[in-house]
Amino acid sequence: MACDNLKKNLSKCNCTYEPCPRKGKCCECIQYHRVSNEIPACYFPDGVESGYDRSIRNFIRCNK
Repeated sequence: MACDNLKKNLSKCNCTYEPCPRKGKCCECIQYHRVSNEIPACYFPDGVESGYDRSIRNFIRCNK
């Protein structure tokens, strides 16, 4: 599916996982991580995101 906002989304996407086919495609990214009980990179600070721990537990820990 084409994303009309891909360019705009990519400018704000902090995901450092380079082979990700969902980069900038927020709808697909959210759906993918939700099925895995994870949270997308954009919810994490850059320093935390680069550790690739997208768990809900890690999200809560870094937002206390």
